[in-house]
Amino acid sequence: MTGKPIRQSKLFQPIKVGSFELKHRVAHSPTTRLRADENNVPSDLQLKYYTDRTTKPGTLVVSEAAQITDNEYRYPNVPGIWNNDQVKAWKIITDAVHKNKSAIALQLWSLGRIADPEGMKERGFKPFAPSAIYESEEVKAKAEKVGNTIHEMTEDEIHHLVNHTYVNAAKNGLAAGFDFIEIHSANGYLLEQFINPCSNKRTDKYGGSIENRTRLTLEVIDALIPIVGADKLAVRFSPWSTFQGMLAENDEVHPIATFGYLASELQKRADTGNELAYISLVDGRFEPDGERGVDNTFFKQIWKGKLLRGGNYTYDAENWETVLSDMDDDRSIAGFGRLFISNPDLPDRIENEKELNPYDRSTFMVASTNKGYNTYSKLGETIDVETESKMNAIALV
Repeated sequence: MTGKPIRQSKLFQPIKVGSFELKHRVAHSPTTRLRADENNVPSDLQLKYYTDRTTKPGTLVVSEAAQITDNEYRYPNVPGIWNNDQVKAWKIITDAVHKNKSAIALQLWSLGRIADPEGMKERGFKPFAPSAIYESEEVKAKAEKVGNTIHEMTEDEIHHLVNHTYVNAAKNGLAAGFDFIEIHSANGYLLEQFINPCSNKRTDKYGGSIENRTRLTLEVIDALIPIVGADKLAVRFSPWSTFQGMLAENDEVHPIATFGYLASELQKRADTGNELAYISLVDGRFEPDGERGVDNTFFKQIWKGKLLRGGNYTYDAENWETVLSDMDDDRSIAGFGRLFISNPDLPDRIENEKELNPYDRSTFMVASTNKGYNTYSKLGETIDVETESKMNAIALV
C-alpha cells in the first residue's frame, strides 16, 4: 500500500450513526450462518461470535437475518425474534456487545417465495408471496410434488404483516437491547419480491407502478418509525442483484427508476425530521463469477444520510483501494462479511495492515456446529480448531 498509513484515513475516523458514535467505519455486514438452536433461539456459539467481532470499541455489527415469524421456513438453525426465549437470548448477546462499547443492529427477515415448500408443509404452513410466481421451475416442481404451492398474499395478510408481524419483531428487538433495527428489503426476499416486477404481477395497490410495488417496504418503514424511532431504524437494498431470481435489469423497469424513487421517498421523510439511521446498500454481486462491483452513485446523489456499503471490498485487500475511495466522505461505512467471518479482529488487522486469515466458503452454513464459525484466530491467538469444530449450538436460555 502506498501513501499515508491506512489508520490515518477516514476509515478510522469516528462517524455518528443515529445517536451512536462509531469509532471507526469497518462494520460487520449481515451474514446468514445457521448457528442458532433447533428452536431458533440464539446460541452460545453466536454469543462468542458477536462478542469477538466487537472487541474494538465503537464497532457496528449487523446481525444475521432473524425470522420475524414462525410461519416461514427455509433453513434450519436460523435465529428468530418472535418469542420471549429468543428475546432473552439475544439480550445476552447485545449486553456482551455493549460491554465492548460497540453497537449491534437486528436485521428483520421475511422470506416470501424463497421459503421451502416441504419444510413449510411439515410445519403446517402455506408459502406466500406477492404473486404466485416461483423463483425457478425446480422450486415450482418441488412445491407441486409435496402439495404445498405458493399463494398470492391478500391485502388483509399484507396489513397483518405490516401492523402485527413487523411491529412485534421490532418491539422484541428493542426489548432485546438492539441499538438499531434493520429492515431486510434486499437479496430476493419478500419485500424485494414486491419491489421487483419479475416477482410481482399484482393488479391492486401493491402492484404495477413503481409507487405501488414499493408501497409495502415504505409501509413497514412508516409503521416502525414511531415505535423504533427513525434514528434507530435502517433498511437494506440490493438494486442490481439477480440473486434468487431477481432481475436487476429488464424491459419493464430499470433499477435506477425504482430505487431512485425509494431513495427520494426516504429523503422526503428525512427532510421532515425522520431520517433513518442508515441505508444499507449491496455494492457487489452474489454470483462467484459475476461482476465485482456495481454503481450505486445514483442512490447516493438522492439520499443524503448515512450509507452502509458492502459486497465489493473483499477483492482488493492488498491495498484497500476501493474501500478507501468509497469512505472518502462524511457519511459512508464499509460493511464486510466474508473477511469478518474469518478475521474476528478485522478492524485491527486493517488498521495495522496485518495479514488476513483466508475464509472457507464451504463452512459458512454448516448448521448448528462451530466449524468455520468460531475457529478463526485473532492476531497472536492459537485455536485448537479440531476441538472447537466439534462444539454444537446450545440455546442461551
